[in-house]
This record gives sequence, C-alpha cells and structure tokens, in this order.
Amino acid sequence: MPVPGLLDRRLLFVTGKGGVGKTTVACALALLGAGEGRRTLLCEVDAKGDVTAQLEVDPVGFEAREVLGGLWAMAMDTEASLREYLRLQLKVPIVGRIGPLAKAFDFVATAAPGVKEILTVGKFCYEVRENHYDLVVVDASATGHVVGQLSAPQAINELVKVGLVRTQTDWMLALLSDPAVTGLVVVTTPEEMPVNETLELAERVRRETTVTLCAVVANRVLPELFGAGEEEVFETLRQAAGRRALRRLVPGDPEPVLEAARLAVTLRRTRAEHLARLRAGLPVGVQLAYVPELFTRSHGRRQVRRVAQHLAEELVT
Repeated sequence: MPVPGLLDRRLLFVTGKGGVGKTTVACALALLGAGEGRRTLLCEVDAKGDVTAQLEVDPVGFEAREVLGGLWAMAMDTEASLREYLRLQLKVPIVGRIGPLAKAFDFVATAAPGVKEILTVGKFCYEVRENHYDLVVVDASATGHVVGQLSAPQAINELVKVGLVRTQTDWMLALLSDPAVTGLVVVTTPEEMPVNETLELAERVRRETTVTLCAVVANRVLPELFGAGEEEVFETLRQAAGRRALRRLVPGDPEPVLEAARLAVTLRRTRAEHLARLRAGLPVGVQLAYVPELFTRSHGRRQVRRVAQHLAEELVT
C-alpha cells in the first residue's frame, strides 16, 4: 500500500518539546496546505495566542476565522467544545454559560481519564469527518501531554462498551487509526534532551496510541561553515607563529575570531552526532526533515514562510 504524502493526509498533529519551534512548524505546514489550494484549518490547543502571533493576525477564539487566503484558525476551548457537542450530538440547546453542567463535567472528567482530552481531539476529528476542511493542522500539546490526548478515544473505549459515547469514540478512533487520514509530526532540535524526548515519544506513540508517526522535523540545524581544509588553517593560525602573522595582517586581538571558529566546528560536530542518533533511532518509514538555523531574531509570518519553503523541499516535493 503506497504511503500517503504528508499533506495528502486530512489531520496532522504537530508536537515537540517546549522551545523547539513546534508552533512555527505547525503554522508553516498550514501555510503550505493553504498554498496548495487546500481549505485548511489551523488549531491551537493551548490557546496562548502563539499561532496568531506567528502569522501576525488578530487573535482568534473557538469559532474558526479565515486569517489568510484559504487558511482558517481557531483556539481550543473545552467548555465551548462541550457546548458544541451537546448541541450537535445530543440535541441539547445551550444558552449562555453551562454553569452547573460544567461543574458536573469537571467532576466526571477528574474521575474518568480521557474525558477532557476527548473533547479536544473529538473537535478536530469532527471537522475532518464533516469535510469542513481539506486539511486540519493541530498545534498540539507538548511531548509530555500529547500521548494522553491521542489515546483518549482508545481509553474511553476501554471504559464504555455500549451507548452513544461508545459510538462517538468508535468513529474518532477509526479516523485516528487510519494512516492515510491522520499523522503525527514531531519537532525537535539537534540537541541531547530534545532528541531523547523525540525517540521516547516515538516509542510511546507506537505502544500507547493508534496514530501513525509520519514525520520528524529537526529544526535549527547548523550549516557546515568550515570544511576540513578551513579547520587546518584555523589550527595553524592558533599556533604562536600563526598568531603573530595574523596580528600583523589584522589589527586587534584575533583570539575571539579563532575561538568563534572553533565553537562553530564543535557545535556542528556535536549536533551532527545527535542527528545521526535520531536517524538511527526512528522507526522505518518515518520521514526526517531538516530545517536550518535561520539566524534571525524576528518571529513572524516571514520566518514561517521561510520554514515552509524548507519543509516543502524536504517533505512535500
């Protein structure tokens, strides 16, 4: 059976350790989808406003709004999701805040693991099932929490054997389990802890969920600034004679430049080792994409578009 391309799927969850660029990659994938003519929904689970800040658009709420051509965005709200579920599935009219019902829901959610998570994941699955969008990209929770969200329908299925709730989780589980429909993208950086968490997450996803890990994005990969020839030159310049010659040619102390060159080489080699370990540890069939360090302080749509260009070359074409 042929493996579907990344953007041929209908539902993509993007996760990663905090600070690795998860939201940027999620926004970049959504831009790619919209750019290819797909009606695309970008969802922010944590509702911190990072998505709209990256895209440089006004904040959004639970109701999706078109923020760019072909691209809609929304922020998750579990109370609003519960209201929508009651209205659409149970035909219960809800006016204003749900008050006591919300308190009862919180009590049930605390006693039964997976209830709150199912409202989050269920919202995204519902948008896919109803064909409201061609592609739904989820800026999901960080690596420590995403497994609980993805495994929620499975957990509820094990608790509830019959009835409306079981029927609902059945179709969600069918969507999440179909590798042609749903995929997980993990964002990491070529450093020890993020790589360790990525490999641990890959194993947990395989063992505890039915979702397919389809791609890993290694973000902020340093370019190889100096080859072996340049390294030999720098080593020569570090010698006493080399330093004297350099001082005659260049005014000032050459030491900071030489140390910067050494640091660049060391960082590149160390990170290359982490990338090699990442490649070797990923399951067969998982795409690995590299996004280079962009060396910019700015964060916004321009940077997201640059990341999208690299992802298009690595994952889409």
